[in-house]
Amino acid sequence: MPEAPGQGQRKLPLAGLYAARAAPHPAVMPDSPRDSAAGGALPPAAVALMLLLCLVWGLNTVAMKVAGQGIPPVLLAGLRSLVGTATLLAWCRWRRLGFGAWRRDGTLPLGLLTGSIFAVEFIAFYVGVGLTTASRAIIFIYGAPFFVAIGAHLLIPEDRLTHAKAFGLLVAFAGLLLAFADGLLVPAGPEALLGDALCLFGGVLWGMTTVLVKASRLRRALPQTMLLYQLGVSAPLLLLASPLLGERWTLHLTPLVTAAFLYQAVAIAGISYLAWFRLVSRYSASRLAAFSVLSPVFGVLAGAVLLGDRLGPLFGLAVLLVVAGLWLVNRPAKAA
Repeated sequence: MPEAPGQGQRKLPLAGLYAARAAPHPAVMPDSPRDSAAGGALPPAAVALMLLLCLVWGLNTVAMKVAGQGIPPVLLAGLRSLVGTATLLAWCRWRRLGFGAWRRDGTLPLGLLTGSIFAVEFIAFYVGVGLTTASRAIIFIYGAPFFVAIGAHLLIPEDRLTHAKAFGLLVAFAGLLLAFADGLLVPAGPEALLGDALCLFGGVLWGMTTVLVKASRLRRALPQTMLLYQLGVSAPLLLLASPLLGERWTLHLTPLVTAAFLYQAVAIAGISYLAWFRLVSRYSASRLAAFSVLSPVFGVLAGAVLLGDRLGPLFGLAVLLVVAGLWLVNRPAKAA
């Protein structure tokens, strides 16, 4: 941790692909004991940080639109992972942080797998959004929190799906549907079903890797190690996929395009993902993943404020539904 372009827009600038993609994958630090209430309600500090991360990821929508004017999207993703890897290594060297016993703890094969799935996930999104409408792509991509919730219920004992969490997810998703209602009414081309399926497949991969990391020995990896697996493995795969998908490596760099790219590589891929990993190391993956539906909402608001995009007439009601759904998801369970 996943986009929110203007409603009805044909192409999705691939912003929210990182937003929740939360999407970066969870990991539990071996030197930090797991929270005994890992499946319980999030404390206010965690909620505040998660809201900040969703805002940062939502602003990535604008950054992707700007950077996409000068860099093809899959090439952009590969370069972002490459520069993000270099940023992470430099930060760890500066802070004198290691990457744990990754050679001996058995996490390397699964780490390589999750990094590879991240690349495939992004490619599925990229191909899918070219075949369907932006709003339809958003809806299928952000079905991922449901897959996280179901997988966590089956594989993570302390993160069970309750009636309140299930209902809250449905309410929040209804708000997301309402936010993009105008775009959903736009007629789609004959290839839209294939595009929808690819976006749904990307959402499944997102949810699958999140649960895989949380439920496997990868949960012992340090946050910086998990981020290195994700960025370091996906960078060469995405850079290889770019020409295979027909992209021309022609860059049109301007100060604004460069600034937007650096925002994604440093602020998104580096800083925000490390913060996400630390959150997931302590709290419920399903409760945190539910917040990802806020990222496209923040993206729409950012587009309205910074780019002059139009807000739909029901957008305010949509936001209220999303907030209500998240409250239900994070509501403390009643004592027996």
